[in-house]
Amino acid sequence: MPLPADGIVRRPIVGVMGSSVEPHTERAREVGRWIAAQGYHLLTGGGSGVMGAVTEAFVGTKGRLGAALAVVPCIPGDPDATPLPGYPNPWVEIPIRTHLDTGGDAGDARSSRNHLNVLTSTAIIFLPGGPGTASEARLALRYGRPGVAYLRSREEIPELPDGIPVESDFERVAAFIRRCVR
Repeated sequence: MPLPADGIVRRPIVGVMGSSVEPHTERAREVGRWIAAQGYHLLTGGGSGVMGAVTEAFVGTKGRLGAALAVVPCIPGDPDATPLPGYPNPWVEIPIRTHLDTGGDAGDARSSRNHLNVLTSTAIIFLPGGPGTASEARLALRYGRPGVAYLRSREEIPELPDGIPVESDFERVAAFIRRCVR
């Protein structure tokens, strides 16, 4: 494929949103390795749980071309923008620090970094999670960002909006993302 006239290779950014506590290791690793193998960039919230597991798998994939980005919450009011404890996880390559620190039940509030997670993503894969993950799914619908949930059932993300399709077969998740990033 020839380079664009400006010489900059643009890669899709696939956001992965999910639990900050439970890693859901098998699915997270599968997703991380696949994103890396496609040459896409990975974007997460930079914490532990799903975010850590998917990023570790992504950066551990040989031959990858994309980078591991994360929108990292910082200590409120800190002039040095010091990340909150536990952020970023050790596998994040490009931390994007933000003063926006609201999450969880208030994850779609104006003061939430979830807006940045969603708006920066070309397409999003939702893994099991809680209120913060559900808020990112609502924001994806609000902003028209394509997203798919890789779940065994809708119960793995309580309050998941009806507009987000659920797939338990990863090949269908991969096909959805490929269609969205063309």
